[in-house]
Amino acid sequence: QVHVVESGGGLVQPGGSLRLSCAASGFVLDYYATAWFRQAPGKEGERVSCDPLSDGSTYYADSVKGRFTFSRDSAGNTVYLQMDSLKPEDTGVYYCATARRCRDYLGEYDYRGQGTQVTVSS
Repeated sequence: QVHVVESGGGLVQPGGSLRLSCAASGFVLDYYATAWFRQAPGKEGERVSCDPLSDGSTYYADSVKGRFTFSRDSAGNTVYLQMDSLKPEDTGVYYCATARRCRDYLGEYDYRGQGTQVTVSS
């Protein structure tokens, strides 16, 4: 059975850091392009980052470039999103999603988790 589970969210002050994790079971995450999306109340979902696996660089939205870093663990079934210099506008539910290649919208991905809440507030 396929599962994707995000963790690591929480409440952090502006300027702080969080590291989100996305763990997969039932399939090998390292065989798929993997993306992080976020959904803020009243706003459209935004693709924050996507690692295509194949030749090509990791995508970052302009709003997070230089502050967020995507990585994969050596075992192949967990990916991370290191988030530094967090801002209140980074608040939202963060989702991990996988597909054969990076796509623009969360609904286009094959598997996704339930999300983890990130709140940036003083």
